[in-house]
Amino acid sequence: MNDRHVHGSHPEIAKRLKRAEGHLRSVVEMIEAGRACLDIAQQLHAVEAAIANAKRTLIHDHLDHCLDHMVGAIPRANRGPIDDLKALTKYL
Repeated sequence: MNDRHVHGSHPEIAKRLKRAEGHLRSVVEMIEAGRACLDIAQQLHAVEAAIANAKRTLIHDHLDHCLDHMVGAIPRANRGPIDDLKALTKYL
């Protein structure tokens, strides 16, 4: 059984997460080096934002492709509920 789900957005999401991973390693180094809390907090905020954006992109991609695959293509005029659900994802 093939459970692989690969979408066009996945390489970009992986790139974003790898970048966030590098920034997170830098945050650990900053803590170990005794850097100022403000500097550390700013970097942590950037890591959180990068991960949140990757998650949002993944969810939107799922809604755009997997949901359409399951229920069939939905005309633009009828996509209001899906667009609302996508807008709600910013609160996840």
